[in-house]
Amino acid sequence: MEKVILVGRRHPAVTDEAFSYSMEELESLTHTAGGDVLATLTQARQKVDPATYIGSGKVEELKHLCEELEIDSVIFNDELSPSQQSNLALALDAKVIDRTQLILDIFASRARSREGRLQVELAQLNYLLPRLTGLGLTLSRQGGGIGTRGPGETQLESDRRHIRRRIGEIKKQLSVVVRHREQYRERRRRNQAFKIALVGYTNAGKSTLFNQLTDAEALEENKLFATLDPLTRRFRCPDGLNALMTDTVGFIQHLPTALVAAFRSTLEEVKEADLLIHVVDASHSDHMNHIQTVEKLLRELDAEQIPTVLIFNKKDLIQNLAEITVPKGALLVSAFDAVDLARIKQKIQDEIVEQSAPYRTKVEAGDGGLIARLRTETIVTDHHWDEESEVHQYDGYVWTESPLFQQLALHPDEGMDEDHV
Repeated sequence: MEKVILVGRRHPAVTDEAFSYSMEELESLTHTAGGDVLATLTQARQKVDPATYIGSGKVEELKHLCEELEIDSVIFNDELSPSQQSNLALALDAKVIDRTQLILDIFASRARSREGRLQVELAQLNYLLPRLTGLGLTLSRQGGGIGTRGPGETQLESDRRHIRRRIGEIKKQLSVVVRHREQYRERRRRNQAFKIALVGYTNAGKSTLFNQLTDAEALEENKLFATLDPLTRRFRCPDGLNALMTDTVGFIQHLPTALVAAFRSTLEEVKEADLLIHVVDASHSDHMNHIQTVEKLLRELDAEQIPTVLIFNKKDLIQNLAEITVPKGALLVSAFDAVDLARIKQKIQDEIVEQSAPYRTKVEAGDGGLIARLRTETIVTDHHWDEESEVHQYDGYVWTESPLFQQLALHPDEGMDEDHV
């Protein structure tokens, strides 16, 4: 594991508690990337130093610390400009990484699908392009100014051309993948399946909950960004209806703009959902800030109007449950508790009912196709065999966007009561 020092700057407007949580998160990101944090250097500063981010005095202090601990990398809890990164690398004689580059590195190691790998590579190349000049001796750069142009600059321009060409290639490949993803979405629209998306802060337990609710085998790890590629599986309501549930990439504070742009097509899965399940790690001391971060990103995705169920997860890790305040309508659960899983399924079904209309219909005994569709495409609240007319009678709720909605509405039972449509 690489030996790492973390560096953070606290703006006076930021509370000590919020800054402490941010640095803890940076440490978790570093562990996820394979780094061993040996020291943390912090600074309270009103303005960022344009040359070195932290100022010359702190740079000297950081340099001595790097030499003393034989540090491999220095990671900053912010995005550095290309010149700041270059100046710090020269002054410290160590690899200098910012928060954005660290997250990109984690994403690169986690991406499994072709689309995910292309998206990460695109974000990395867009990040690298303006920083090429700051890589110094790695490009054999001889120097700047008149009379010093030579092989180094030629190499620099060659690298720039190669990166721009590669960016163009990736964008073309991604456009094909995005079209395929849109075709899948269009197919789901035609099938009119009810769509549920799990969203939440990274490491909130979304994949664990997803596996328990759908019998899927998504990767579960106690690490940040364990899931990058969206996975969709069937979810069955307690009373019949089959819906589609998607596990999505976790959100995080200060998610790099390049990544939000690169993963736009993946995040479109969230916008296409009919119901969002917002999973929160209730055992995390900063979970309220996590909720705000996710809600902010949902607003940026124009997805804040989608009905949302708030699930406070990891109840089993909380010492004193009385300290947790759960908003009205939210659930406090453990993904490993069968009773809690049943409560979640019922809550999801209740939310689907809110978007549905009640129906009552009679079906001939030989109409097996319609009976099968009622059991998988609607929520059946009552079913019995009518001896007198020798037909099946079904009561339940049909989603208003379902193809069955019009069919059931066109054939209402004449004997239904006022509560049914």
